[in-house]
Amino acid sequence: MASGVTVNDEVIKVFNDMKVRKSSTPEEIKKRKKAVLFCLSDDKKQIIVEEAKQILVGDIGDTVEDPYTAFVKLLPLNDCRYALYDATYETKESKKEDLVFIFWAPESAPLKSKMIYASSKDAIKKKFTGIKHEWQVNGLDDIKDRSTLGEKLGGNVVVSLEGKPL
Repeated sequence: MASGVTVNDEVIKVFNDMKVRKSSTPEEIKKRKKAVLFCLSDDKKQIIVEEAKQILVGDIGDTVEDPYTAFVKLLPLNDCRYALYDATYETKESKKEDLVFIFWAPESAPLKSKMIYASSKDAIKKKFTGIKHEWQVNGLDDIKDRSTLGEKLGGNVVVSLEGKPL
């Protein structure tokens, strides 16, 4: 069931900026988003980029020690969100980077919020073409351990995530 919610153009711009890995100057790379949250607008009619809920590549090693832990801390404990996380990981063969679309729907979120986010998920997913990994998370226990994301990205072949062994 579609909810009639639309996706703000800024959301699509953020996705395209995260998806395209063009050669960039070191300054441009620092401004690239590592993780970003999306929420519903106050009138519940649009999916928008959530203000101040992002991690930039340039923050890592500066204000952010571990991007994965910092990302998990951005998630609201009592409401739903959509997120994009640019995962850097290693398998036994190679280093990889993949965008992960996350639907955060904690058990403690209000039922109405869970319903509108669930029914609007297809609207945002349709705009995110080429996403290989989608993950629905229903609580901190599902997401706080980075090995769970490692499994989503490549099963047991993933040996590290964000430079930390699994």
